[in-house]
Amino acid sequence: MYYQLFKLHSELLKALSHPKRLEIIQLLRDKKLTVSEIQEMLDLPQANLSQHLMVMRDAEVVEAKRNGKQIYYRLAHKNFIKASDLLRQVLVERFKGSRLADEFTHKMSELVPLTSDPVCGMRLSPKIASYAKKYKGIEYYFCASGCLEKFQKNPDRFIN
Repeated sequence: MYYQLFKLHSELLKALSHPKRLEIIQLLRDKKLTVSEIQEMLDLPQANLSQHLMVMRDAEVVEAKRNGKQIYYRLAHKNFIKASDLLRQVLVERFKGSRLADEFTHKMSELVPLTSDPVCGMRLSPKIASYAKKYKGIEYYFCASGCLEKFQKNPDRFIN
């Protein structure tokens, strides 16, 4: 039994060991999302996203629920967010004082103010934002790479 727990732990970590899957966890942090919403936020092809979601479903990281034609995903357990936040904190502390840390540690460690992704409207803080971009002297925060890319193509479209 002792060894099997480590084996299960290892399998769970394998299911999480892709940057896009970690982004999906961040997207599902506070709410459930449809496949099309996740696809748009990550700017991933449908087939690629489906593969990531299947791996996460099989590992019981996410749960899927159908409502009509839409399939909604949510995290299977709230502690996935805690685990993700703790690992991020380890990385922030590990790189403290390095050039890499200077680029993002300050932004990632701030808890407030709460803001919204200008593209999808997801509420987030600099601590949980996947990306930040300065535009016209204002720092904007993004939930995932797809939202950042859309913003970069036409920023004025998303600014009030």
